[in-house]
Amino acid sequence: MATTIEFRDNFLQGLNGFEVAVRAMMGEYVVYCGGKVVGGLYDNRLLVKPTEAAKRLLPNAKEIIPYAGSKALLFVEDLTDKNFVGQLLVESAKELPLPKKRKK
Repeated sequence: MATTIEFRDNFLQGLNGFEVAVRAMMGEYVVYCGGKVVGGLYDNRLLVKPTEAAKRLLPNAKEIIPYAGSKALLFVEDLTDKNFVGQLLVESAKELPLPKKRKK
């Protein structure tokens, strides 16, 4: 089951001040914060990379493998507190490298 547009829109609503963006990719969405990949929307769920900040802020989060061959990501169960979600993404982004530039 692919992530719905309604779920994507609901996720983004209220995150304007956090530099959060999504990009469609194979029926799902990659989540960016400050230009860095911090996770994704998979099957109407937010999954984030297991950075130290994410592990600290989500101590009981389940690890989920969103598709065959991927690494485990942390499941963010509660998306109602947009300030918490935004802070989680910002803190995680601080620990991640910028994406590599593609050659033209």
